[in-house]
Amino acid sequence: MTVPGIDWPALVAWMGRNVPDAGEPLSVSLISGGRSNLTYLVEARDRRLVLRRPPLGHVLPTAHDMRREWRVISALAPTPVPVPAPVAFCGDESVIGAPFYLMGYVEGVAVRTREELGSPPPSPERTRRLSERLAEVLAAIHAVDYREVGLADFGRPEGYMARQLDRWGQQWERSKTTDLPEYDRLVERLRERLPASSDSTLVHGDYRLDNTLIKLGDSLEIMAVVDWEMSTLGDPLADLGLALTYWHDRGDSERAGIPVAGDVTVAPGFMNSAEFAAHYAKVSGRDISDLGFYVAFGNFKLAVIVEGIHARFRQGKTVGEGFDRIGSAVPTLISRAHRMLDQP
Repeated sequence: MTVPGIDWPALVAWMGRNVPDAGEPLSVSLISGGRSNLTYLVEARDRRLVLRRPPLGHVLPTAHDMRREWRVISALAPTPVPVPAPVAFCGDESVIGAPFYLMGYVEGVAVRTREELGSPPPSPERTRRLSERLAEVLAAIHAVDYREVGLADFGRPEGYMARQLDRWGQQWERSKTTDLPEYDRLVERLRERLPASSDSTLVHGDYRLDNTLIKLGDSLEIMAVVDWEMSTLGDPLADLGLALTYWHDRGDSERAGIPVAGDVTVAPGFMNSAEFAAHYAKVSGRDISDLGFYVAFGNFKLAVIVEGIHARFRQGKTVGEGFDRIGSAVPTLISRAHRMLDQP
């Protein structure tokens, strides 16, 4: 069996030693849609499992950290935050060529487009409730007592936003395919607006609807939050700002040209971005008066992420579809960040 990123015989042998209760591994297949870490479905005789590993090339320092993902889902498993069940971790790169972990298969889908909500489409009441639930799950993540669940050393909350600006700036320098003066100006503007202090919580780092698994049908239920590779301790409003960066409001034609996260939030019933932010503020009790900065930062961060994906595409190191247009989104995201900072 030949699947990119998987040494099948080595994986079979490793699972036999480390996950014997799964039964004999029968097949592995790439789950489509991943733009960063690679995700596979592993069919075994007695269980269905999901395998996560880093991308095949151009891996930046500290990015795509499998042990970090493994640690956070293990810590969150007993909390109200829905996550897949942790199964086993492998740090031995000789097995499939990179660290990886196995988690339980979750009956749910990552929804990116209106069509993926199903046919006939769900009622506006159900989609509105889904968008409310997305805000509530984010608030639940931020409400976790990270010390109590064993994550006290998971990050350094103090100075989080300043370090984030430096970290993503460094990753831009490693990944960039061209020089963009407006990017340099944006970094300076963000540095001038860094918040003096902030609340500190567990943060997901890439929170959006298609990083959750949704159970379709009579109810649109969030079954699990996935893709924890960027999680740490820091400013919770950074999560909210990035979620709003991904959000596609009805009538925003410019956002429609950014091929990330799809158009699901324009489906009838979904809250718009302002309503989503207000619901988060209501259920979390947090002050979001400086939200414009965090949305601008979200656009900056997503621009760097997209540039990294574009760099891997140019190297022929991506697996999946839809990468040929992604590079054009970078200057658009930078422009949107500037407009957010221009607002009073």
